[in-house]
Amino acid sequence: MNPTRDNDALNWAGDDDPSLTPGGAERDAPEPRGLPEGWTIPQQPTSGQHPADTVQTAATDTDTGTDIDEATDADGAEPESAPSSVALVGMGILAGVYLLYTIGWFIGVARMEKPISDPVAEFMFSLGAWLAVAAPLIWFGVTYWLTTSHPRARLAWLLFGVIVLAPLPFIVGSGAGS
Repeated sequence: MNPTRDNDALNWAGDDDPSLTPGGAERDAPEPRGLPEGWTIPQQPTSGQHPADTVQTAATDTDTGTDIDEATDADGAEPESAPSSVALVGMGILAGVYLLYTIGWFIGVARMEKPISDPVAEFMFSLGAWLAVAAPLIWFGVTYWLTTSHPRARLAWLLFGVIVLAPLPFIVGSGAGS
């Protein structure tokens, strides 16, 4: 066990190699030939800093000269953060409800009798029935896609869809043959 390290289990053999640390065993690499005029290769920091420490935390907008906070994108939108465990469980439950709704619509549509003899009306009835079967999946997919940056709006629209898209022919039992 290495007494100088707190996380000995997270170390790799050879971590103490001086050529791997910044500033230790510095090597001057020759500048490659064939670079266009005015181009240079950035040099490694020699003051003992890690290269990740030299990253700037804020960028400057060249047009206005104002600082752009790194917490926002260039268009001003907040970056998407990882959803919490509760949000993931809630999305899973809602996805299951929408899948059950699709199955319910399928069973409800399959039980309906088609007393229509007109071919155009029969086609329109079949089209409407299959769109009713697909509606819960389409609603879930479109809502999830359009509200990626607004988790509260996503939850509201999905809950609204649970109310609106309930498979009434399956629940009520209408259309069942006698």
